[in-house]
Amino acid sequence: MAVAVGTATAVAAALAAAPANAQPKAQPAVSPLVAAADGADALVASKPSFLHASSLDTFQRRAVIQSAGHSYVPFTRTYKGLPVEGGDFVVATDAAGKVTYTSVAQTGPIGELSTVPKISEAAAQATAKAQLKTVTSVEGTKLVVVATEGKAARLAYQTTVNGTSAEGVSRQTVNVDAVTGQVLGSTEHVTSVTGSGNGWIYGSVSIDTTKSGSTYLLQDPSHTTIKAQNATGNATFSGSDNVWGNGVGTNRESGGVDAFYVAQKQYAMLSSWLGRNGQNGSGGAWPIRIGLNQQNAYYDGTQVQIGKNTAGQWIASADVVGHELGHGIDDNTPGGISAKGTQEFVADTFGAATEWYINSPADAPDYLVGEEVNLVGSGPIRNMYNPSALGDSNCYSSSTPNGEVHAAAGPGNHWFYLLAQGTSGNGQPASSTCNSSTVTGLGIQKAIKIMYNAMLLKTSSSSYLKYRVWTLQAAKTLYPGSCTEFNTVKAAWTAVSVPAQSGEPTCS
Repeated sequence: MAVAVGTATAVAAALAAAPANAQPKAQPAVSPLVAAADGADALVASKPSFLHASSLDTFQRRAVIQSAGHSYVPFTRTYKGLPVEGGDFVVATDAAGKVTYTSVAQTGPIGELSTVPKISEAAAQATAKAQLKTVTSVEGTKLVVVATEGKAARLAYQTTVNGTSAEGVSRQTVNVDAVTGQVLGSTEHVTSVTGSGNGWIYGSVSIDTTKSGSTYLLQDPSHTTIKAQNATGNATFSGSDNVWGNGVGTNRESGGVDAFYVAQKQYAMLSSWLGRNGQNGSGGAWPIRIGLNQQNAYYDGTQVQIGKNTAGQWIASADVVGHELGHGIDDNTPGGISAKGTQEFVADTFGAATEWYINSPADAPDYLVGEEVNLVGSGPIRNMYNPSALGDSNCYSSSTPNGEVHAAAGPGNHWFYLLAQGTSGNGQPASSTCNSSTVTGLGIQKAIKIMYNAMLLKTSSSSYLKYRVWTLQAAKTLYPGSCTEFNTVKAAWTAVSVPAQSGEPTCS
């Protein structure tokens, strides 16, 4: 990153020396993307204290993301040339490039840290592999600096391993202390759960397919990374007649029709409601593979795998496929996949929004997760308006961040429902609150817009407490002339017992 200085002084001197009757030449308009990058670069170059920067840090600006007339500029950092895990931050600007907000993961300077390891790379890799039950491959190992929130920075080897854990398929990134050999932490990437098509859920639907010679492919012609494949061999479904599936739930191609249809509809929802260019933010997504021999579905950073219910039917409904692709959206916004018990609720919000956007009579929009696919024969797997009906907590507590990730989704799902539908349900079921308060919902389109713009402020230190702050800021940014949306976000978080945070935004 290079920042020019002294330009304003030079321009002023030139104007002073010009003839009195000379008119300054009109300057070309600066695009919001360039203005945002310039504004963010200028802030970073000034090294404000809240960035916790030192002379040993360098910063890498990532692609600017735009939403609703605002820009979000993510940065990563290196220390002595090594990537800093937890050193990321986001600079938000208005259309003119004026900085409006910053979100910083790191809570203190790294200080003086040796970057010479005391254990071997092979030993660290062996420790990383030992975190899995079985290992099929190792993607690589590198030295990094781990700057976990609230803890002293440590030099570490970072290894990504593929295989299986006690919970099933796993793709895990493990950080091993390069001095002591102890595991500092790990990130699990596997997050579970115009042709004519005949899906078993959505029935007869129109889908945009690709023709290659005399063969048709279940692949989007404009966004070629969106495709449905047979998980056995990962071959894209193909045929000679552009008619897909037979409407039977146990037929893989029919499951592929449902999944492909949902992926294309979610793509349209992201564009129409959020102004996002595809699930990955760059005009595409990931292959969806039908054939996982489990009562499960997952995203792992490279693909979405769709399994089956106990009746052998492929679980490719909007709230399941939309959820798994939602993990990909989360993974491809600043800060990566959300942490501390928030990742499943984040994905559920995208599953719900996708289902509401599709608005199919075959799968009427609601706030139940997986009711249509009936995973294990007992109906939905999560309930957003009353999580406790399925054994999850309606209310946040200090134990939530350390709970099982799907169960930990309860308070976030409850918050999203209250934000969208309110306590009355507005045509959906009524929802009680943890403080006996009443909340009037904003509708799902505003709710997902606030959620998405909060994700554009996300850092690697995400948590329920941070999401309260980020969603409040998102509401304030998106609706500057009104406090209604802000107050509803705040009331909904308070209603699920997520407490107020020091320094959180206010609106008056």
